[in-house]
Amino acid sequence: MVFASQCLGLVCWLAGSCGIWSIHGGEIVAQTAFNPVASRDDAQSNGNGQTIILAAGGTGGHLFPAFALAQELGRRGYALDLMTDMRGDRYGTGFPARTIHRVPSATLKGKSPIALTKTVITLSRGVAAARKILSEVQPSVVVGFGGYPSFPPLMAARMKGIKTVLHEQNAVLGRANRLLAQRVDAVATSFAHTKYLEGSALAEKARHTGNPVRDNVLAASNTPYPEIGEKDRVNLLVFGGSQGARYFSETMPAALMQLPEDLRARLVVIQQAREEDLENVRMSYANSGITARVETFFADLPDIIAAAHLVIARAGASSIAELTVIGRPSVLVPLPHALDNDQLLNATRLAESGGAWCVEQGNATAEWFAQHLTGVLRHPDGLTQAAEAAKGCGIPDAVSRLADLVEDLAGQASRRAVA
Repeated sequence: MVFASQCLGLVCWLAGSCGIWSIHGGEIVAQTAFNPVASRDDAQSNGNGQTIILAAGGTGGHLFPAFALAQELGRRGYALDLMTDMRGDRYGTGFPARTIHRVPSATLKGKSPIALTKTVITLSRGVAAARKILSEVQPSVVVGFGGYPSFPPLMAARMKGIKTVLHEQNAVLGRANRLLAQRVDAVATSFAHTKYLEGSALAEKARHTGNPVRDNVLAASNTPYPEIGEKDRVNLLVFGGSQGARYFSETMPAALMQLPEDLRARLVVIQQAREEDLENVRMSYANSGITARVETFFADLPDIIAAAHLVIARAGASSIAELTVIGRPSVLVPLPHALDNDQLLNATRLAESGGAWCVEQGNATAEWFAQHLTGVLRHPDGLTQAAEAAKGCGIPDAVSRLADLVEDLAGQASRRAVA
């Protein structure tokens, strides 16, 4: 942690050096996108023509809550820009921003001098690029959604004296966020208790907002949990998060094949799989006589979650937020070997409430799943109770809470500008 702080301190020094880094080669691309507020002059309601920049990238777990906040702040009359890494919007969300700015970013991995040097250079270029964009856009607040793609925008904002918010989606403050949290004005948390934040000096900056979900998730949350009788069809959803999961492609067909014949006949499986696994998974279910739909991506995933009797998934922060807001029981298999064990902590918190079952991947064999699923499907009252418990953990107004925090800081920035 100390070593990482020293590296990132060097990043800030390099980025702040006059003219030391040139910005070229297509590394910064301004891309016009759908904008809920056409221009600053058109902004109405609370926004008063102010611009907010959201910084998110990497995975859907960072982009989806940023998307939700953009929708809410757009309704409140703010102009929104997105600052993201070079991968951009890979999840087909059609991000509701006026402009999408892409800046270089990289993750600190290992201690190889060559790799670290490359990372420091890339992050330094990202901070320099972000400073240039901030000078042009002049936002009131920059909101980062964690991970190293948030580092250049948030550090550049701090260097320019712009108000900053860091949102942590997981039950543990991640490595990059532990560094960033020391340098921002406020930290918004998704869980009531966040490891590495409670009991520290950073706790004074914290506000529990919850993890924002998109409008389509809120709409799906109005769907009651589907009743399940002894002979009714059972809707089973399997997905591995925005990046998919080969583990589920290998394990779930083998597990469901071992279910008693009467339960197999009742199953309707919807499963996400990677492109390279599609045909094998489809063939496995067909050979087992199980009705299944297997795709790489589901644009209507919130509606599919709402129709499910049981969800089997990883324990990413966005998955947890959507499962709890909609209120569906789940078997969660956290991604193993994660640096901060963030998914294990996420899953454990939900399991402790009774809204899910958490099982580590090393124990979640096909045989374990077959036995567990046989038990819960034979006694569906347990699923209904778990659905109610999950719903009780949801924070459907998380996006409003986070938007309120951003507006508080925007108001401070506005008053300071007037003064």
